[in-house]
Amino acid sequence: MIADLEAGIGTMTRMNEKSVDAVLVVVEPTPRSIQVGQRAAELARDKALGTVVVVANRVRTEEELAMITAAFPDHEIVSIPDDEAIVRAERDGVAPLDTAPDAPAVRALVGLAQRLPG
Repeated sequence: MIADLEAGIGTMTRMNEKSVDAVLVVVEPTPRSIQVGQRAAELARDKALGTVVVVANRVRTEEELAMITAAFPDHEIVSIPDDEAIVRAERDGVAPLDTAPDAPAVRALVGLAQRLPG
């Protein structure tokens, strides 16, 4: 099961040790998002919640990816590019996997899903 939790770390503070197999910390290339992501990754590590993977979301440039990578030196980083196909699918109320399976962001998300435990 995959759960999309509220932004921030509130839900994670109430989780028990090893209560999940993996924690995906989704960050966008902005200072505030990276700061909250760092707190979430640290909390997940301290509580031994599971493997932590940082998802660099909506990445447009190599510089943005480098900024996120530098902020999380001890974590696996999965980059999801900013992709108009995702925006279009959301606007149309359809699944990007159904409408644009070869779009770069969709391929990256499928790759991420295949790497998750279970």
